Amino acid sequence: MRIKLLIATCETDYAQHLSNHLSKHYADSIIVCMCRSQECLKAALKSQKFDVALFENGMFENEDISLVSLPLMLITEDKRQIVEEESKVIIKYQRISSIVAEIMAKCAKISKYIRGISAIRANITAVWSPAGGVGKTTVALSYAAKKVSEGKQVLYLNLESFSSVPAYFSETGRSISAVFEMLGDGEGNIKMLIRGICQQDSGVGVAYFCRPENFDDMYALSAENIAELTSVCASVTEELVIDMSCVCDWRARKVFEHADKILLVSDTTATAKVKLSQFLSQHNVFESIKEKVVFIGNKGALIAKQTSGTIINLPFVKASDPKAVYKTLSGSLDSVDMS
Repeated sequence: MRIKLLIATCETDYAQHLSNHLSKHYADSIIVCMCRSQECLKAALKSQKFDVALFENGMFENEDISLVSLPLMLITEDKRQIVEEESKVIIKYQRISSIVAEIMAKCAKISKYIRGISAIRANITAVWSPAGGVGKTTVALSYAAKKVSEGKQVLYLNLESFSSVPAYFSETGRSISAVFEMLGDGEGNIKMLIRGICQQDSGVGVAYFCRPENFDDMYALSAENIAELTSVCASVTEELVIDMSCVCDWRARKVFEHADKILLVSDTTATAKVKLSQFLSQHNVFESIKEKVVFIGNKGALIAKQTSGTIINLPFVKASDPKAVYKTLSGSLDSVDMS
């Protein structure tokens, strides 16, 4: 689904910049109609129906906007205090990605959402370990970068208790907490919201979400919420890479259930080896997922041959920049998809 967006502003340079950027970067989700005069606006409103419209300087006050599902005011920051309904406002001159995120979020709340898994579903790869500090995030992002290099559209979903996202990506967009708020309530269009608020790393090209607004947002999610989040994210991309917390609760099991592949990570530390051994020998969850598992020995670790599953031993990469580490390791994960 693409949003039909009308933008009415008399500022020619800003209108051109906005239109060009939206057409170039958001053509798969937004159809733009630009009006720079009252005459153009009058004609557009008479002839077409729009999902969303941004009106500047009271341009719509004498017009029939009955064919606009969501009319919004486009105003500068200094005029914000004179507007009574904050929900009807979009601030001018902010980052265009932020404008898109706000539009999508507002539109998602009034748009019908048909639940269930899309007929087109991403390949889902879950990255997990029973031990912390083994490099799950590094492996997850290495794999995501590898899939981008193959020409795939990739979405990275971080479900850690405390998010690692700020260490790897710029956080200038809206928090994933906006998605959490919509889960399970049966209202709005979560898919539309996800498309609007996910960011894309300019270097590698991986799409991602900004971290939750607070610690409790992640812990409040139920197993059913996680299942819904996974399903909806999988319906908007070709590859979904899920970076998980180290716990193995019902939420984790829901992710395992949905995943096509599970990268099980360990490293050279005694703690990691012991915890991995306990999980493999004592935990009944492993029996249910072992056909999906690829074992990853990170930081130069050598994982012994298991009864099933591919084993990949990654080299130790010494670098102070975490981004450099995962970019370097991405080329070492070629055999993941050969299992």
